[in-house]
Amino acid sequence: MPFRLQTLWHRMGGRLQDKQINWRWAAASAIGTAHLHSQTRLQDAYAVQSIDGVGMLAILADGAGSAEFGAQGAWMVCRYLVMQFRQWFAEQKELPTDETLLHWIGDLRGKISTSAEVRGTDSRQFAATLAVILITSDTIITLQVGDSAIVARNNNEWDVLCWPENGEYASTTYFITEEPEPRLTISREERVHDGFALFSDGIGELALSFADRSAYAQFLDPMMRPVDALQASGRDRDLSQKLQLFLESPRVCDRTDDDKTLILISGK
Repeated sequence: MPFRLQTLWHRMGGRLQDKQINWRWAAASAIGTAHLHSQTRLQDAYAVQSIDGVGMLAILADGAGSAEFGAQGAWMVCRYLVMQFRQWFAEQKELPTDETLLHWIGDLRGKISTSAEVRGTDSRQFAATLAVILITSDTIITLQVGDSAIVARNNNEWDVLCWPENGEYASTTYFITEEPEPRLTISREERVHDGFALFSDGIGELALSFADRSAYAQFLDPMMRPVDALQASGRDRDLSQKLQLFLESPRVCDRTDDDKTLILISGK
């Protein structure tokens, strides 16, 4: 079966424990120089939401550069899943089950297929990767399709929660529009972390060591310090703008010509 479900339940089960945490975050996207040269639009999309009584939700989708509507596919992924999570927690006091999450992914694929039919094309032209993290006071749920990554800080050490998944050939990956089913991984574990980063594959060479499949603290620690230092909860606009300038800088663009998205969340 193409779905690979890793379920690591913590001792509190699936019921929400409402503990107040001062969640602060910054996020930004920058178009890759290759897309600037080809005059194509930014293919990355993201959404970060604080859900009252629950915690933080972050979603990152990277549209395939080879897909005509990859950017639209990425935004559809983000909008749909934000809506589903918010509606769920407006009505429920427990975390969604794997079966519920699978149902959402199936419904999302159906909506992408309908949009493709309206445009006289097929779903592959809306191809996008997916990385989702739901962070509560005691639980982490992640969903992943493709080559974006999620890492988390525990006692000043960085754990890789979702390692980028590449396809069978160089410079390929998996997309939510894959047939017959996407290569989806769902994971649940006890939260022992106080900092989180999600990033698209354009950041991978800066933030990850592919030799030993680990996260680069030398990159992530300086990125997180300003977020940890924030006093007010929610998104910091100024820090997000500075983050975008960094992603657009030669220091980053000389390393990668791809689109770049970085989401930083602190609950320290």
